[in-house]
Amino acid sequence: MTHNTNTALQALSGLRVLDLTRILAGPTCTQLLGDLGADVIKVERPGHGDDTRGWGPPFLKDQNGNDTDESAYFLSANRSKKSIAIDLSQPDGQKIISDIAKQSDVLVENFRVGQLARYNLDYETLKQQNEKLIYCSITGFGQTGPLKYRPGYDFMAQGIGGIMSLTGFPDAQEGEPTKVGVGITDVVCGMYACTAILSALHHRHQTGQGQYIDMALYDSQLAWLINQGVGYLISGEVPPRRGNEHPTIVPYGTFPASDKTFIIAVGNDTQFARLCQVLGAPKIAQDLRFKHNVDRVRNRSELLPLLNDLTAKQTAEYWLTQLEDNHIPCGPINNLQDAFDNPQAQHRNMSITLQHPLGQNNEVSLIGNPIQLSQTPVSYKLPPPLRGEHTREVLQDILRISESDIRMLEQDGIIEDYHVSKSK
Repeated sequence: MTHNTNTALQALSGLRVLDLTRILAGPTCTQLLGDLGADVIKVERPGHGDDTRGWGPPFLKDQNGNDTDESAYFLSANRSKKSIAIDLSQPDGQKIISDIAKQSDVLVENFRVGQLARYNLDYETLKQQNEKLIYCSITGFGQTGPLKYRPGYDFMAQGIGGIMSLTGFPDAQEGEPTKVGVGITDVVCGMYACTAILSALHHRHQTGQGQYIDMALYDSQLAWLINQGVGYLISGEVPPRRGNEHPTIVPYGTFPASDKTFIIAVGNDTQFARLCQVLGAPKIAQDLRFKHNVDRVRNRSELLPLLNDLTAKQTAEYWLTQLEDNHIPCGPINNLQDAFDNPQAQHRNMSITLQHPLGQNNEVSLIGNPIQLSQTPVSYKLPPPLRGEHTREVLQDILRISESDIRMLEQDGIIEDYHVSKSK
C-alpha cells in the first residue's frame, strides 16, 4: 500500500522538533515524534550526513536498478523528517541552530557529553533564550557517573548491560553469549526518550516550563532486563543462558517436528494438560513432577526430552494445526519474508510504501508504525530525506534568511542544499 502525505490533524501537530541525532537511538525517537505529527528538522553534516547513510549494502535502488547513496539502515529510522545540512563547527552554523532552537518545542541530541557546550548549544545556554524548550540528550552512559565520557554503541550496551549473558544457548550446548539480532538497546532507548519527551510536554502544558532529559543506552538496557533483572535482584542468583527456553515457565520454547522446529508457549497448567492430550500422552500431565508449572520448572531437564520425542513424530504444520484447534499457544519460526508476507502484517499496514525521488518507480518500502490511534492516527508525511533536501526551505520559512544570504552561506561551506549540490 502506498501512503502519501496526510494533512489531517495529528496528536503532535504544531510541535517543532530540532533533531541533532544520528545512528539509531535518537532517530528512532524523532521518527516516532514525526509519525505522530511533529515537524521534525534533522540536522546533518554537510558532505557527510548521518553516519548510517553509508551503512550498507543494501542501498535503495534507483530507476535503473543501481545503488543510490540511501542505505536501508538510514531509511529505517528517518522518515517524517526534513533534512538541513549545517556545519556546527562554524560559528555561523551554530547561530543558525541556536536561532531555530529559539522557535522549537523540543531538541534531541546525542553528542558526546559536554561537546555541544563548546558550540553554545547546550541546554543551559539555549534555555536562556527559550525557557519552554524541552531538551533531550541521549548518550551511552548518561551525563553523570564514572562512565559518562565513554562513547555509547548498542553492541557495547548489550554486553555491559547484561542481555548478552542471557541470550544464546548454554555452554553445555556449545553456546556463547549472543547479541540480539537488531540494535534493540538503541531502539528501546529511543522509545523511552520519546515517552520522556511526551511526559515533559504534558508538564509544560501544565506549568509553561521546559526541562532537561538525560537518557542513556546503559540505563535503558538495564531497564528492559525486566523479569530476569528483578529475578536476580530478588534471588541474588545470576541466571544462565537458556537458549529458547523461558526461565520460569515450562514448556515454553522451541520443539523439533519431523521437518523443522516450531514454538510451543504453554502459559498455565490447563494448557499443559491439553498439550499432553494432543501429543497423545495425557499421563504426563498427571505426573507429580510435571502437574504444576513450579514443578515443571524444577524438573525441566526430565520433562523436555519426553516432549521432544513426541513432537518429533509429526510435521510442524500438523502440530500447529492441532495445537491451534485446541487453543494451545504455538507458532512457526518465520524468516523476514514470511513475517512481512503474513496476511496479519499486511492487514495491520506493517509494510508501507512511500514516494521517494530516487527509488525505483519513485518509491521506497519501509516498516509501518505500530501505533494505532482512533482519532489522531500516525501519518507518514515525508519519506526519509535526502541530505540537505530542506535546507533552503527551513532557513527561508523559519528564519526568514534571504536568498542572497543563503547563497553566501553555501559559498562559505556553512550549509549544504541538496538541490544545489546535485546540480553541480
